Amino acid sequence: MGFIGDQIDALKSLKVRQALEQVITLGMIVSSALIIWKFLMCVTGSESPVVVVLSESMEPAFQRGDILFLRMGEDPIRAGEIVVFNIDRREIPIVHRVIKVHERNDTKDIDVLTKGDNNDQDDRVLYAPGQQWLQHQHIMGRAVGFLPYVGYVTIIMTENPIIKYALIGALGLLAITSKD
Repeated sequence: MGFIGDQIDALKSLKVRQALEQVITLGMIVSSALIIWKFLMCVTGSESPVVVVLSESMEPAFQRGDILFLRMGEDPIRAGEIVVFNIDRREIPIVHRVIKVHERNDTKDIDVLTKGDNNDQDDRVLYAPGQQWLQHQHIMGRAVGFLPYVGYVTIIMTENPIIKYALIGALGLLAITSKD
């Protein structure tokens, strides 16, 4: 009958107690993933400790699909560091290199200017209208490590939502119908 048919038959044969046990197990797996994510947020000091590079703007340093590990410490941001930042009214974070840092003497705040390694000009064209610099609140973290191409799965699922929903549905069905 096939994989999906076998899984549907297995789902029909489950007793209420078994089905409830499987749903609770699935909930515990999801909860564990969220707890691990929150723990990583606390340890790294970054609201998003892991991000995927979505464009070619940082080549050759990072390729599209690389996963970056972020950390946001108390050390001042310096020119040459690779940071991930959010811009007001944009949901997708950007990974670029800091090219200029302006420290204000009166408040100890910093202003940062960024640029993609593969771009011809700085990022002022990407910033919010009228914004010339990034402030500390825009910076999500510094890149401290990466895994090449591992994030391509995320890009494929984002660009093709039907694949994402099919994969989530299949994994959920498999988790609920597994006998172990």
